[in-house]
Amino acid sequence: MSDHAFQLLAIAVYFAGMLAIGYFAFRRTSDLDDYMLAGRGLKPGVAALSAGAADMSGWLLMGLPGAIYASGLIEAWIAIGLTIGAWLNWKFVAPRLRSYTEVSQNAITIPSFFEKRLKDNKHMLRIGASLVILVFFTFYVSSGMVAAGKFFESTFGWNYFIGLGTVAVITLVYTLFGGFLGATLTDVAQGLLMFAALIAVPIVALFKTGGIGATVDRMQSVNPDALNLFTRSEGQSGWLLAVAIFSTAAWGLGYFGQPHIIVRFMALRSPADATAGRRIGIGWMILTATGAICTALIGIAYFADNPLEGGKEETVFLLLSQIFFHPFIAGLVLAAVLAAIMSTMSSQLIVTSSALVEDLYNIVGRKSTPKKEVILGRTGVLVVAVIAFLIALNRDATILELVSFAWAGFGAAFGPVVLLSLYWRKLTATGAFSGLVVGAATAFIWGKTPVLHDAMYEIVPGFILNVLVAVIVSRMTYKHNQVIEDEFSAMEAQVNGTPEPAIRS
Repeated sequence: MSDHAFQLLAIAVYFAGMLAIGYFAFRRTSDLDDYMLAGRGLKPGVAALSAGAADMSGWLLMGLPGAIYASGLIEAWIAIGLTIGAWLNWKFVAPRLRSYTEVSQNAITIPSFFEKRLKDNKHMLRIGASLVILVFFTFYVSSGMVAAGKFFESTFGWNYFIGLGTVAVITLVYTLFGGFLGATLTDVAQGLLMFAALIAVPIVALFKTGGIGATVDRMQSVNPDALNLFTRSEGQSGWLLAVAIFSTAAWGLGYFGQPHIIVRFMALRSPADATAGRRIGIGWMILTATGAICTALIGIAYFADNPLEGGKEETVFLLLSQIFFHPFIAGLVLAAVLAAIMSTMSSQLIVTSSALVEDLYNIVGRKSTPKKEVILGRTGVLVVAVIAFLIALNRDATILELVSFAWAGFGAAFGPVVLLSLYWRKLTATGAFSGLVVGAATAFIWGKTPVLHDAMYEIVPGFILNVLVAVIVSRMTYKHNQVIEDEFSAMEAQVNGTPEPAIRS
């Protein structure tokens, strides 16, 4: 068998495994709560690995190693910021969100939680949040499909549309029928595959480059600043360097508002599971990010005589795996890249489906049976996937910067509202809606203005202005609501393990 045949066999095995998991989840999905939240029965390890895999996408295996290879350790600040942000998210958001979404009329989506938590009878917050999710995630899913098409095109010489269609269909099938549980369990398998690949490649590569000492010497002969976390560009002052580092690390702020990540918190068995989930999730993150960084640094030494240039920097992880491993094992490493892409796509499909069904269709007050709601949920997945597929047919139609832009948009629009909802009793629906709009608009305008975007990542001003507007407007519009007070107290009691007060209607 040729090398490509072995690699394709490994990828076929991976695809078969994903479909098998989807079928397993299908047999355990009976109503919309199962389809959207797996019946709130996720174990902490499952939730942690699922959140990590849904979060990282192809950036962890290609984007981060490529940036480190090209510029050195200075590019690691984004990984540092993301790890800190993820830890804070698990620590301060996960237990309260798990409790509050159940206490507040069993909300199963982020938009419905905003509405039920703040008693927004006009539905403005729920509709606004749902539209933001639909727009951004449709293009986000499309971006993943484009990445998959280009992956097969560059790796195996396939036609772009064949690669695109293959990944789109496989992801759609296991998400369509398996729902949230299917997406979550496949995320776990994908997270473990990513973990194994990111640990194995740098360890084997280090032996091939002569050990730590020889590798570091060769690396620094190519780039003396490769291991410098504080490298300045020519003419850059210390102040500008600090601002640049803060702007890069500020990616971590985005975690509080990413619907496809924080929905995992809502599906935990109990608020107490957040502690174990945090330890597992952050451990996975630290080890995989370290593996990605080490792979890139070792790649600098290995390719010292023939440096990767012209956009090939992002393939350093793939190239090293193909050089050092048997083709079948290298195929499993390639499958890890697909896993990163597909895990994110499936999570986003479920969130957009929930926005369509739970937050837009059900909001009109129509009565649906559990079976019909599941059918509607699957229809939502299909509709979004088809639209994303049609956008991806034009490979230039999906702007790569949208990933960064969407992360900032969700973080700036949803992040402050989530935090204020969980920690401030006096947040109002009008305040939350005003903050959401201002945060999203700021991120959009700032991100589309080159001079501002270059000075500071748009999530920072968007996040800050959202908080200020939400607090000011809430103070102006606050009216005492005993149900809100009782639900807030019940949430805190559940998180703290104390007796829960009665909720008065």
